[in-house]
Amino acid sequence: MKPSSKKTPIQPDWVAKTSAGALLGLALAIASSGLLSLALGTMPLPVRGQLVMWVVPPVWLGALGFVYLFASGLRAWLWLGSLNLISWGAFWALQFLHPVGP
Repeated sequence: MKPSSKKTPIQPDWVAKTSAGALLGLALAIASSGLLSLALGTMPLPVRGQLVMWVVPPVWLGALGFVYLFASGLRAWLWLGSLNLISWGAFWALQFLHPVGP
């Protein structure tokens, strides 16, 4: 006898999932590059600039590819929106606590 586990099937709402991955994925990628820039603050600027610039495409494309595994477009928007709020909140908090510059 199988246990009655009711799983939500993946719904094919491609427009909602794609727009969530494209818009919120880009915002998440930019926030993660900002956090990486703050974490690598002692590194010389040319090297740090290249690292934070090249971290954006893998994070963005990873989010854009992963978004199709969500059960619905609404869940994709909610999860990526929450991750964006956390990432941008951490970025602004860390930037406020440790300002960069003279």
